[in-house]
Amino acid sequence: MIKQLAVFLENRKGRIGECCKALKEAHVNLSSMSIADTTDFGILRLMTDDNDKAVEALKKAGFMCATVSLVAMQVPDRPGALADILIALDEAGVNIEYLYSFASETGSAHIGFKTEDVDAALAVLDKLGVKVL
Repeated sequence: MIKQLAVFLENRKGRIGECCKALKEAHVNLSSMSIADTTDFGILRLMTDDNDKAVEALKKAGFMCATVSLVAMQVPDRPGALADILIALDEAGVNIEYLYSFASETGSAHIGFKTEDVDAALAVLDKLGVKVL
């Protein structure tokens, strides 16, 4: 399991930059970023090198944020590898709420995903021989 930050942003010009500026000023390094938006707000999902420091800096700058646990796995760099894993998770009844990739220097993709059934997800990944980070 890895920790991710979810930052709630008003959907207005410059808001992502303000968030990143708060992290920069706190000397927090980002390793991953993803955003999902609606008409009125967005959820910025981040992975950092220091989540506690990031939360402190973001709250001080007026952002609402929460820490979320993700299952993180290493996916081999070959066609169909992610599909095989996702199919096995689905067949085991594991619902993935969202997923995204993040930085890797291993020649493999690193994928984090949110699920309510972490134990089932980990059991499937173990059975498949997938490296969990």
